[in-house]
Amino acid sequence: MRQGRRLSVAERSIKVESVRAMVLEHPRPAEENPLELRDVPTPFPGAGEIRIRVRACGLCRTDLHAAEGDLKLRKSPVIPGHQIVGVVEALGNGARSLREGDRVGVAWVYSTCGKCAYCRKGLENLCDLARFTGWDVDGGYAEFAVAPESFAYKLPPTFPDFQAAPLLCAGVVGYRSFRLSNTQPGERVGLYGFGASAHIILQAARHLGCEVYVFTRAERHRQLAREMGAAWVGGAEETPPEKLDAAVIFAPVGSLVLDALRVLRKGGTVSLADITMSPIPAIDYDRLLYHERILRSVANATREDARDFLRLAAAIPIRTEVETFALEDANRALQALKHSRIRGAGVLQVAL
Repeated sequence: MRQGRRLSVAERSIKVESVRAMVLEHPRPAEENPLELRDVPTPFPGAGEIRIRVRACGLCRTDLHAAEGDLKLRKSPVIPGHQIVGVVEALGNGARSLREGDRVGVAWVYSTCGKCAYCRKGLENLCDLARFTGWDVDGGYAEFAVAPESFAYKLPPTFPDFQAAPLLCAGVVGYRSFRLSNTQPGERVGLYGFGASAHIILQAARHLGCEVYVFTRAERHRQLAREMGAAWVGGAEETPPEKLDAAVIFAPVGSLVLDALRVLRKGGTVSLADITMSPIPAIDYDRLLYHERILRSVANATREDARDFLRLAAAIPIRTEVETFALEDANRALQALKHSRIRGAGVLQVAL
């Protein structure tokens, strides 16, 4: 081999025949450790794809929903994880916009068809043929991952790996949820649940001069909200000192919809950020929804959302509060997420 010749993708795959991954095959309660540490074949990048040496992968409540069976698996076994931060290690045929050594992020939306009516209207988040990282295809709870080059994002150098990971779903989907709540600069916005997404969006809202009201039960989350400048912190059953102009519900609890509508002004919007939610109780139309109040769900996010949010996050700059776990401790991390024991966002340390 001549000195300086780059190894081909095939040669690189031979050099690293298998990698460690946390694999989900049979969903069950997080306390029963549904993820299994396995050696799996090194993924091979196809046409237009890149292979990423994963450094960190953020935890998301969607991972928990899949692990426990609330979200039916579309691939089994599957490697979860869709907030991937790593370095491009190999390029498939036709991949040209990125280079080996680039630091990139991969988010929840893995690919879309690019042809349907939704994609043509800029609503690729609603594409019927969309595939999702860690659900339809293997994700980032592994030492290597593969993704389409066109769905990978160069990450601002502002953020170290662990701090960047939560931006890719908690941040991006949280940002879309905040934007679709129609919150305007200087208004009052309520955040229900204060985990990875909410602690990021609080900072974006304050950047716009908004007053942020946080509704959460856990004292450690209340303390973090106060430290980050929340104007008011309390429980969902409490009545804040002023009516809300908008609200975003991050916790997957349907009854919170009634709590938010109860303290929402006329014409205000409540957006629902979670991929699944417990049943919403019957809504008293005259008392809670009338006067042009809006209730809307939020599904996924577009690449434009991701690029816009990453630019905004670097400009603010957003500070992510993270707790790290080793890859092999992913079950313990999901248990901590389930029981609200993580202050801010949880991140798996996959490689140094």
